[in-house]
Amino acid sequence: MFKDLARLQAKLKALVTEQENLCQQGKVADYIPALAKVPATKIAACVANINGSSVGAGDYQEPFSIQSISKVFGLVMAMNRIGDDLWQRVNMEPSGQPFNSIIQLEWEKGIPRNPVINAGALLVADVLTSHFSTSKLAFLCFMRTLAHDDNIYIDQDVYQSELEHGNRNAALAYLMKSFGNIEAEIPAVLSHYFTQCAVAMSCEQLAKSLLFLANKGVDPISKQVICTPRDAHRVNAILSTSGMYDQSGEFAFSIGLPAKSGVGGGVVAIVPNYGVICTWSPPLNSFGNSVIGTNLLANLAQELGLSIYH
Repeated sequence: MFKDLARLQAKLKALVTEQENLCQQGKVADYIPALAKVPATKIAACVANINGSSVGAGDYQEPFSIQSISKVFGLVMAMNRIGDDLWQRVNMEPSGQPFNSIIQLEWEKGIPRNPVINAGALLVADVLTSHFSTSKLAFLCFMRTLAHDDNIYIDQDVYQSELEHGNRNAALAYLMKSFGNIEAEIPAVLSHYFTQCAVAMSCEQLAKSLLFLANKGVDPISKQVICTPRDAHRVNAILSTSGMYDQSGEFAFSIGLPAKSGVGGGVVAIVPNYGVICTWSPPLNSFGNSVIGTNLLANLAQELGLSIYH
């Protein structure tokens, strides 16, 4: 499927070219001012296969703010750190609500519906803040290890922008604290969360960093065990049902791959036993998912027959 890299790269280039005139569709995230500065014309696609080789098209080697894609890595770190105790504090059900819903969290007494909506990711950030002496450095080191690249960095402009405009996330965290479901101090939890969202990576780096989820928890490049096969299964299951927010059902119906998006315009999709696809285009649809990024994934999945539901 991913073995003929020359043909795959040609296909990616053709798909990116087809989408170039659609950049006016959607809207770049402007509630985080630093993201609003990113040109809407950026388009990228990259595929990393299970042996660690990768091909890409467009701006696939240009770093961008990974935003909510960081929730996947935080979740794996928390699962590795506290095991099944995590699932006493966060559920694994689709939310059916916007990713930053406060109402749902109030209804459910401070227990987030899943770990990849904002409330759930803040809960995970609390776990990391409470169990690592320097959680932000631990997160960055984890990212560098997975991507095999020590140049991955935190975009300080994005971090400051998040910090200054993060009142809704603060409200979610304080609400969970009122229900006794946050242990650390809220400023520390928010600082960790905004730091991981502000990590800058390229499509190529992201695709390689997630290969362990396509390989039953083992990094196929280093052969290091990143998580157990059971936890890799669990993460992929959560991404299948909730990774694209309240568009997750439609994404599973039409594309059929575990995936996670971020409001920086990135989307990653796991193809178990084969590899990882990452796309990037900043303009978002009403659900907060990249318009062109999801189009690229849909076209590639259809042409290559990648759905896990076949």
